[in-house]
Amino acid sequence: MENLIHLALVWSGVFLAGFLAGKTKLTPVLYFLAIGCLMVNMGLLPEETTPFIEGFSEIGIILIMFALGFEENASNFLDSIKRSWGIAFFGAVAPFAIAYSLASYFWQDTNIALLCGLTMTATAVSLTMVSLKGENLHTTKAATGIMTSAVLDDIASLALVAILVPIATGSEALSVLSIEIIVGKTVAFFAIVTVLGMWLFPHDLTHSWFGKIPLLGHYGIRDLMSFSRGEHATLAILLLAVLVGIASHKFGFHPAVGAYMAGLIMKEEYFHFNSLEENQYAANKRIVDNVAFSWVGPVFFVVLGTKLIFDWEIFVSVIPQTIVLTLSILVGQILSAAAAARYTGGFNFEESMMIGFGMLGRAELAFVVMDIAYVQNDIFTTEVFYTLMFTAFWLNVAVPISIKLWKPYFVAAQQQP
Repeated sequence: MENLIHLALVWSGVFLAGFLAGKTKLTPVLYFLAIGCLMVNMGLLPEETTPFIEGFSEIGIILIMFALGFEENASNFLDSIKRSWGIAFFGAVAPFAIAYSLASYFWQDTNIALLCGLTMTATAVSLTMVSLKGENLHTTKAATGIMTSAVLDDIASLALVAILVPIATGSEALSVLSIEIIVGKTVAFFAIVTVLGMWLFPHDLTHSWFGKIPLLGHYGIRDLMSFSRGEHATLAILLLAVLVGIASHKFGFHPAVGAYMAGLIMKEEYFHFNSLEENQYAANKRIVDNVAFSWVGPVFFVVLGTKLIFDWEIFVSVIPQTIVLTLSILVGQILSAAAAARYTGGFNFEESMMIGFGMLGRAELAFVVMDIAYVQNDIFTTEVFYTLMFTAFWLNVAVPISIKLWKPYFVAAQQQP
C-alpha cells in the first residue's frame, strides 16, 4: 500500500506541474523536478526511493526517449542536415568545452568534467518548440533550423553517452584499446539499428535480401502493426522500444539510447494498413505521447527531483559555480549557434540570433546524464549535481524570455522585402 500512496502523490504532483506549466509557458520538466524536491523535503516522499517507484521511473525515461524519437520525421531530418550541421556542431562544441573547462577548474576531476560537458551539450527540443509556438513562430525557417540542429545534437550526445559513460564509470579503462572497443561497440549498435530501419522494417521487402527468406520474407513491420486490425499496434511499438533498449544495454549503453533510436526508425507509412479507420499513426502517437509525457515519463523527473534535499550550506556553496557556469553557457551557446547559423547556414542576423536563443534549453537528455552520473554511479558529488540542476533550470527559464524579447526584431526582419 505504501507504494500506491507514493505513486498517488507523484501523480498528483505531475497533475499540478502540468497546470503550472500551461499557465507559465515553461517546460513541465522544471515543475516535475520542483514537485519532487518539495515533496521529499516535506516528508511526503522518502529520501530513499522504493524499488517499485524506481523501476517505474526507469520505464518512464525509456518511454520519453522513445516518444522523442517517434515524433521525429527521419526524412525531413536528413533533408535539412546540410544547412544545419554547422549549428549543431559549433552549438554543441562550445557548451561542452565551456562546461568541461569550468568543471575541471571547480572540481579537479576529469570524469566529472567529461560528464558535466556532456550534460550541457544536448538542447531541449520540446521546450524551444513550445516557446516558439507560443509566439506563433514555430513554422519559420529559424524554427526548422533549431529543430534539426537540436536533433543532431541529441543524436551526437547519445553517441557520446555511449562512449564516455563507460569510461567515466570505470567499467572501461582509459586506453587507446578500450576507446577503440567502445567506439567499435557504438558503431556496431548504431549499424544494427540502421539495418533494422533500412532493410528489416520496411513493409515492402521485394528488393530486400530479407525478402528472399522463405515465409518470413513475405511479412514486414506493417503486418505486425496490423495484427488484429491494429488493436495491438501500440503494444508492438512499445515492445520494440524495450527490446532495442535491452539491446543497447547489452552493448554497454543506457537503455534510453536504444529507445530513442527505436523511435527514430519508425515511419508513418508503417501504420497505413487500414484507410477506412482512424489514422493509426496519429492514434498511436497520441497514446505514446500520453504515456510518456503525462503519467509514466514524468515520474522519472519527480524521482530525480527527490535527490535535491534542502541543505542551506550546499545551496550557498554552489552559488558562485552556478552563476559562472550559467552565464558562460548562456553567452557561449548563443554566440556559437548564432555565428554558425549566420556563416554556415546562410540565415540572416535576426534569424541567427533567434536560433542562438532557441538552443539554450537543457531538458531530457541532460537529466538522463545527471541520473547516470549521480544516482546510478556516484560520479557527481552533491555539489556538482546541485550546480548542474540549477544551471539547467536557469537556462530553461531563459529560453521563453529571450525568444519573447527578440520576437519584435525577428518579425520586423521577416517583413522586410
